[in-house]
Amino acid sequence: MQPVHLNWSLNNFSGWGLVGLNLFMQWANDRDVRPLMGTPITPQELAGIDPIKLIACRDAILDSNKFQPELERAKAGSRRLPIPIIEGLGNGLHFEHGLYGSRTVGRCIFEDTRLESLDEKLAKYDLLVCASQWNAELLKAHCRKPVAIVLEGIDPSLFHLAPRSGVLRQDRFYIFSGGKVEFRKGHDLTLLAFKEFSRRHDDAMLVTAWHSLWPHLSVGFRGRLPVPLEQNAQGQLDFRTWLAKNGIAPARMIEIGPIPNTVMPALLREMDCALAPSRAEACTNLLAKEAMACGIPVIAAANTGMKDLLTRDNAVVLTRQQPIRDYTLSGTEGWGEADVEEIVDALERLYSDAALRKKIGETGAKWIIEADRTWSRHAAELKSLLLSL
Repeated sequence: MQPVHLNWSLNNFSGWGLVGLNLFMQWANDRDVRPLMGTPITPQELAGIDPIKLIACRDAILDSNKFQPELERAKAGSRRLPIPIIEGLGNGLHFEHGLYGSRTVGRCIFEDTRLESLDEKLAKYDLLVCASQWNAELLKAHCRKPVAIVLEGIDPSLFHLAPRSGVLRQDRFYIFSGGKVEFRKGHDLTLLAFKEFSRRHDDAMLVTAWHSLWPHLSVGFRGRLPVPLEQNAQGQLDFRTWLAKNGIAPARMIEIGPIPNTVMPALLREMDCALAPSRAEACTNLLAKEAMACGIPVIAAANTGMKDLLTRDNAVVLTRQQPIRDYTLSGTEGWGEADVEEIVDALERLYSDAALRKKIGETGAKWIIEADRTWSRHAAELKSLLLSL
């Protein structure tokens, strides 16, 4: 059994954390590899996970935590480990205090397209792995390292077709929006579209899961909205005041606080649709995939990594995409600005046709399974690449 160091942490709340968690759980009882995380695995990070899964992963968790002193010694000394390493690389594609392994793989997830001196930055890596065609093509154009694509997935034991619980009022139209509030995710486009749509329909409700582990990064965001998002006196993001100051009644919003990913299926199944007008996605939007798997029709922008997820009939695809030219915080090659009027039109189509909602939702759920967009496939493909080096 080959130990493999994944140099980030796992958790049940964030994007990178969920990648680590699902990869760890898939490899925990694999006969070929043994995952060793970059930080200790604590009960807090495993909150909300099925106890039987934790029992099945118990030995792997113990091994990973026993590995931490060796990891710390390597960081303080030679910066080398005698095992393969998969290193997580975000925007900038540079890990300042990274390690060298017997084989070193860079998992590259980036939206910023300012790619400079990559051959120098990425010299130590034997292979670069991306989670979208968009990221892979950008890397191939800017460096000479071998590049592979391993698409991310969902856990079909959690995210699948199932009945609504019926706890919410049935005379409302529920629109789900998730993700950390930022320009890239297009939350301003969501609110502009919802403002117009809710003006037309008194039963429209916006259900948000906008909390993140880094709320300070969302403070001051407004995009195309007149008033930015701020914190309240308790230091929390004040979403309701933000909506009110931008002309949307706070009563039209249901705000979901921080919840573990394992609770998301129950929430998503109560929705009439999900909205994801992202300007850029380095992967394929995780919440969009999870909503599709639950049979919820998704309205999504056809740009960047989302092109690896969307087909003509598995979602309502926003095709009117304008390039981003005035955003100074990152490179925006391939990004797209969804048309607010097209978003409103998409909402109107779904609102007026329950049969269409059902058809698109079921098609999306079927597509996720037939395309095998699962964490088990992700883990198997990544393992195959690693062991072939």
